[in-house]
Formats: sequence, C-alpha cells, structure tokens
Amino acid sequence: MAPKAGTAVVPLIIAVDGRSGAGKTTLAVELAALLREHHTVSLFHLEDIYPGWDGLEAGMDRYVAGVLAPLTAGRTARWRAWDWTADDDGPEHSTEPADVVIVEGVGAACRAALEFLDVSIWVEAPAEVRRTSALNRDGDTFAPFWERWARQEQAWLDRDQPQLTADLVVDGHRDPAAPQRVRLALTGLPQCGSLLAVERAQRRAVTLQVERLPGRPDGGDLFSALYGGSACAVWLDSSDSTAGGGGRSRFSILADDGGQFGQLARHTAGTTEVVSGPVTARIPGPFFRWLDGTWGRRSVPTPADYQCGFTLGWLGYLGYELKRETGGSSAPAGSLPDAALLFAGRAVVIDHEQEATYLLTLAGPGSDEEARGWASTARRAVVQASRPVAAPISSGVEPGQLSPVFSARDTRDSYLDKVRRAQEEIRDGNTYEVCLTTALHAHTAAPVDPLAIYLSLRTSSPAPFAHYLQFPGFAVASTSPERFLRLSATGALRAEPIKGTRRRSPDPSTDHLLREDLRTSLKDRAENVMIVDLLRNDLSHAAVPGSVSVSRLCEIETYATVHQMVSTIDAQLRPGVSRAEAVAVAFPAGSMTGAPKISTMAILDQLENAPRGVYSGAVGYFSLNGAADLAVVIRTLVLEDDDGGTRLSLGVGGAITADSDPADEWEEVRTKAFGVLSGLGSDFPDS
Repeated sequence: MAPKAGTAVVPLIIAVDGRSGAGKTTLAVELAALLREHHTVSLFHLEDIYPGWDGLEAGMDRYVAGVLAPLTAGRTARWRAWDWTADDDGPEHSTEPADVVIVEGVGAACRAALEFLDVSIWVEAPAEVRRTSALNRDGDTFAPFWERWARQEQAWLDRDQPQLTADLVVDGHRDPAAPQRVRLALTGLPQCGSLLAVERAQRRAVTLQVERLPGRPDGGDLFSALYGGSACAVWLDSSDSTAGGGGRSRFSILADDGGQFGQLARHTAGTTEVVSGPVTARIPGPFFRWLDGTWGRRSVPTPADYQCGFTLGWLGYLGYELKRETGGSSAPAGSLPDAALLFAGRAVVIDHEQEATYLLTLAGPGSDEEARGWASTARRAVVQASRPVAAPISSGVEPGQLSPVFSARDTRDSYLDKVRRAQEEIRDGNTYEVCLTTALHAHTAAPVDPLAIYLSLRTSSPAPFAHYLQFPGFAVASTSPERFLRLSATGALRAEPIKGTRRRSPDPSTDHLLREDLRTSLKDRAENVMIVDLLRNDLSHAAVPGSVSVSRLCEIETYATVHQMVSTIDAQLRPGVSRAEAVAVAFPAGSMTGAPKISTMAILDQLENAPRGVYSGAVGYFSLNGAADLAVVIRTLVLEDDDGGTRLSLGVGGAITADSDPADEWEEVRTKAFGVLSGLGSDFPDS
C-alpha cells in the first residue's frame, strides 16, 4: 500500500472483485451495511465509469487515477459517471474518504490498483450461475453484450490474475451469511486490526458454556456418531490414559470445524489460509506469527470440576518443515500443508479419571439456538456411546483384512551407511546426537477408511497421546506415547522427551529382562540425557530464569508394544513472552532432531534428503485460555487420497550416537514400526 499523505481521513480501502455475475455488488452492499454499525463507509461501483461496452481496460485506468489515487491521499475522489444512453461521459460525482471505502466491480483489484488497496476480495461463482445472475439483474441491456464483455474479462484475468493476489476468496453463491463471514475474516487480517478493533472485540465477546454428563463413552463410537462424516475433525485420544504410572493424559478431546465459529487454517509456503464457510482468508507471513496473532490468553471461566486445559480453540498439527521458522533451513516441499488446524467452537471432552463427559460450546450473538441444537445432538450421542452392547463391535480393521504391502525409502544397507555418516559428523565435532529417520510407504488401489484403520491401531497399540485427524484429502492416525510440550493457562511449561526403546515380549520373564536392559543401558541413558539438556536450553529462552528443572530423569514407562525411557523437564513462562514464541523456541521436538538442534537439523537435511511432513512435528491444541498440549508425531500413519486409492506413509527412526551399532539402529527402526504395522496386519519390508 502506498503512503497516505496529509492529516485528512485516511480510509481503509477494500476492493471486491470477480467476474460479472459472481455476486460482487450484493456482497459489497451488505458488507458496507455491516461495517456502518461502527464506521463511516463509502461505496464505489466501477460499472459507473466503464466508458462503454469495450471499456474495461480504460475503465480500470480511470478508476486507479481518478478514484484510488485521491482517496489514498485523503482527498475526495471526483469522477464522471458514464451515460450509457448517450454513450459518453455524464455528470460529475464524488466519493468521500470515509473510514472504510469499498470499491467493487470487475477490475477493482487490477494489478495497477494493488499499491493503493488495503484488502482485495475475489468473489467466485460457477459460469452458469454468473451468467444467470448478471442477466437477471441487467436484463436485456446486458444480454447482447455478454460474450463481448466476457472476452475482455478473460484477457484481463489472463494477464493480471487478481484471484491469486486476493486477501480473501469468497464463494459468492454458497452461503447467505457470506457478508458476516467476510467481516469476521477482515478482523483477522493484520492490515485491518487497528481500524476494526471494535469488530475484533465483538468477535471475542463470546462465553464458554460447559455441560457435565456422567459416564465415559466409547471414544470410537462417539467420534463416528458425531464426526464420522465431517471433512475436518480432530480426536485427541487418550486411548491409554493409565500409561506412565497414573496417566500423563487423562482427557480425550473430540471436535470438528462445524458451526458459526468453526474455521480451518492451513499454512503452506509462507501463507496461512483460514477458511470460514464460503470465505478463505490468505495471510502472508510466518506460521508462528499468525499463531501469535490468533491465539492469545483470555479469561474463560469454567466450572470447578472441569480440569482439562482445553476451553475450545485451535486443534491440529504442526509439520516438521516449520523448522524453517525456528532455525532450520527450508526442505523440499511435501504434499501436505506445513500445518493444519481447525478452530472448534464446540467440542466433547472425556475425563477418563473422573468418568465424566463435558460438552463445550461457545455462545455469542445469534449462536444460542445453534449451540442448543448441537448440544442436544451431542448429548444423545454420548448416551448412546455409553451403553453396553450385547456383542463386541468391531474396532476397525482386522489383521489380514487390509494388510498393505510397504516399501522402505531406505534399504537396510543404505540406512546403515547413513548411520555411519552420522557418526562421522559426531567424530568431526559437528553434532553429539543425530535422530535419523526414514519412511515406509504403501499404496492401495481402492480407497481405505482412515477411521477404521485408526480404530484398529488404537486397539493394538493404545497410547496416552494417540490422535486421529481428518482433513480434506488426508488423515493422520497416531499411537504416540510422547508429549512434546504442555503450556498451562498459568504459564507452567512441561516437556517429556522419550529416548530409548525396547519391543515387549509376550513372555513375562523375558519382558522383565527387556525392561531392565533398557533401564540399565548406558547408551540409551546418554541419548536421553542429551535431549534433556537440549530441552532445558530450549525452554530457558522462554522461561523465568532459574525455573527450569528436571523432575524425572530416565524413568521407564511400559506401553502395549514397547518399553520407553522418559524424562520430564518443567519451567515457568517468563512474563512478556508470547505463548506462540514459547512453542516456537522448542520446535521441533529435540527428541526428533538430536543435539545441538540447529546444526544437527542441517546434517539431517543432507542425510535424509526428503521432507518428513507431519511426522516428527506436533499434534494437539491451542486453547482460548492460552493453554496448549502437544504430542510428538511418532508411531503415526499418514493416509492421503491418491489416484482413486490411498497412499500410506509411516515415518520411523532412532537416535545415533558415537557408540551406536548400525545394525542395532536398524533393529530399532523395525521395533518402532512394529506397533503400527501389526495393527494393519502388515510386515516390515525386509521381513
């Protein structure tokens, strides 16, 4: 945006653009009416100055020079309306530089206009809808010139491509609430934050309603009933809430992006897209900057018996490639977004310890009836999912029923070679520990049901930080046992890294010996302690000096398929440090990189030469009250729609130290893959 001179009113200029008949005028008029509640608003229609049926290009020139240039200087724009009957310029008109100026019409966001605009909105609609809409509006006047005008539009679009530079993209004929959604989206754009502070405050003027129901429903039945058909849904599933001696995760959270407050955010290539119904907002810049702007700490009163840190907010994943924002370098782009989160304005929380279920809803202007309707549906689903059944219900995919055949990105020999190369880096003093990973891949000719697969995995390998995410085109099914970072509403920080693994044995005495072997292993202890030191350093950047402590060091936890060595690091968030920054300084998890983190990530880029994607990132929530709880994405299957079938990916790896035995490291890869593969009825590729 060009500098705006003078002390006169400097308007926020919003352009509403799109092809003829897309719904630009209706959107602009209704948006202007909404914004007039708190601001002065001027509205300008480009169709008033196009000089005839061949005048699109000339009209844009007149618009930029005669309307935008004076308005951005705080001056009144004076222009002549085209007299379509006389085929010549008509009387002079003016547009005042109000708080907000909305300009609408074909070409409103042309390339020459961009330097003068604060916000550009592109309105989409199918061709058949646009033609019908335009001719119904303008009748016989437009009909003879439709194709003539359309050719001018197409020539301009081919050159300027305004839909690619738009801040908001709107489906103009999909949702009658689009103007309200656009106003909501505007409050999330940095360039609108100051002027639209009142609207931003109204957006936040919501209350949390919490209803407690007795009982602990079956999570699979409940998720299937409420969200099985949702395009975007998250299940943070404490499928083993007793793991780790009393349970580090006693709550399961189920939510989707439905309802008035629901949104979907996807970050790719330096831009965050936030989808709210028919409106998509594009916000350029780093992901953690966007997160900092949208996730704050708010006072959200909750009942005394509700002890979960989640009070509605954002849920989803941060992919490993976000390391480019935290000291790592850019890696080859993967097929999935760098991050995907949904905003839940309603959710179900299961407290496994208290055997209670909570329905959470946001209530705001015009949302009470919707909230009551959803709560009624959820209440029935909770009751139904809590009833005992006469016969066991299938928990997903039976072993052998699917049994996809996996291939490995690395052969045993190539992986062992990478282990030796990592050890050379250690001997050269470039790193102390390298968390080397590889991946297994499979493809099914027909699509598979990701939820059914997850239900099978959670049966064979329950875990305290298991999770299931479904987004358009892909899903994530995880049996993660590892917490990355917890941040309480009061600022308490906790990380719980895992380093050291043994596959369990069905024989009790052998299983006990395996556990003891892990407990007494100097190598595994050294790996764990190095990551503890790394995380102590990470947290110290955001913590009150002297508050970082290690409350558990190298303790053994037992899960369905493995024994693990786990430590706990605690700290207190330093006043003035943003919560998004606290997450960023620790991301990605040190247990997935090695130490020191930044130099080791560079080594990993060279060794692996492939994006990790969701794997090695973090999954969890960012709550309205400022709390967050994130798991490390390990023991995780990613399922993507692919050419009529499904592509399955499983990341696996282990920590390499100077005294690592390469053959043992390959066996650790096999061990870590076992839980997921056994749940699918699949074998490791070299079996």
